[in-house]
Amino acid sequence: MTIHVPVQPRSHPALVLNADFRPLSYYPLSLWSWQDAIKAVFMDRVNIVQNYDIEVRSPRFAMRLPSVVSLKTYVKPSRNPAFTRFNVFLRDRFQCQYCGSREDLTFDHLIPRSRGGQTTWENVLTACSPCNLRKADKGWREVGMHPHHLPWRPTVHDLHDAGRHFPPNFLHDSWLDYLYWDTELEP
Repeated sequence: MTIHVPVQPRSHPALVLNADFRPLSYYPLSLWSWQDAIKAVFMDRVNIVQNYDIEVRSPRFAMRLPSVVSLKTYVKPSRNPAFTRFNVFLRDRFQCQYCGSREDLTFDHLIPRSRGGQTTWENVLTACSPCNLRKADKGWREVGMHPHHLPWRPTVHDLHDAGRHFPPNFLHDSWLDYLYWDTELEP
């Protein structure tokens, strides 16, 4: 007896690995919808590495949904991460660099823009709104607010490493062997 379970559009994403079996990105985790994964299979762009225990069917065809796919052609990863608010928060581990709070986060210019400070990796850090308001348009030394870490330009590896401390809400069991494969094995 076969039980057909309808596949929800946002369910059953596929983890996308590069041709070297590393995820294209850790944070955000490189995922495709099941529809995009199946399309890539039919276009012969990926290999299926693992499957879910659920099928999609048409009148003449049935296929288990891929849970892990690997690209057939290696995509060279970017060496320099994009300068975005999210990546600044990730670099700073989603906490205010002045007080350590994880609530009501924004970003702060170490050297205020009103004093010639630029919006760059080396001048922007994560701050909570109360600390940002307290510092206002003054220098951090003037108000005695010393950041835990001075801002710096991270590498993609730095952001991947930080992202591992904040895993997504959902990790399918079939993905685990491919997500942290470069960590040291326990004896």
